[in-house]
Amino acid sequence: MKIGFVIYDGMNALDFIGVYDPLVRLKTTSFIPELQWEICAYSLHVKDNTGLIFTATQVRCSLQDYDMIVVPGGFGARKLIQDVDFINWLKTAKPGCLKVSVCTGSLLLGAAGFLKDKKATTHRSAFDILKKYCAKVVDERIADEGDVITARGGTSSIDVGLYLCKKLAGIKAEGNIRQQMDYLIST
Repeated sequence: MKIGFVIYDGMNALDFIGVYDPLVRLKTTSFIPELQWEICAYSLHVKDNTGLIFTATQVRCSLQDYDMIVVPGGFGARKLIQDVDFINWLKTAKPGCLKVSVCTGSLLLGAAGFLKDKKATTHRSAFDILKKYCAKVVDERIADEGDVITARGGTSSIDVGLYLCKKLAGIKAEGNIRQQMDYLIST
């Protein structure tokens, strides 16, 4: 399995790191030893919404070779939904590829046409924007539509990361990784 983590200027670092951390542990804990990933961007260096700089491992590469793409949110997403070149780049993800977003990353998936006839979620502040891209906006932590999974706000990035661990490798893998992360579910 090969994952493309899509990053961009103005993203929220937590939206990216929260899902990245549990997913890459699938390899480091040997649950999916063949797991590969790349940090994909439209430019070599990306600044999050606070100025933290990330370096891409792949720049403007086609996303067609990935089994999963993960798109974080952030205020930069609201601007990028109007960027035709960036949206066309996202559209290079192959039809069978699992598309995952955190927070307003769902706006980008929507602008690329991946949410058509699907329910989706995002940060509550962007519910109205998301409405034009999907069949139904849901106020849920994670919305799983099979080939597209959207997660609500920034802290949901850890939740969707663990959810994906369970989906890809089973409950034992998810539990092991949850314990390693010392991530407790509040009751």
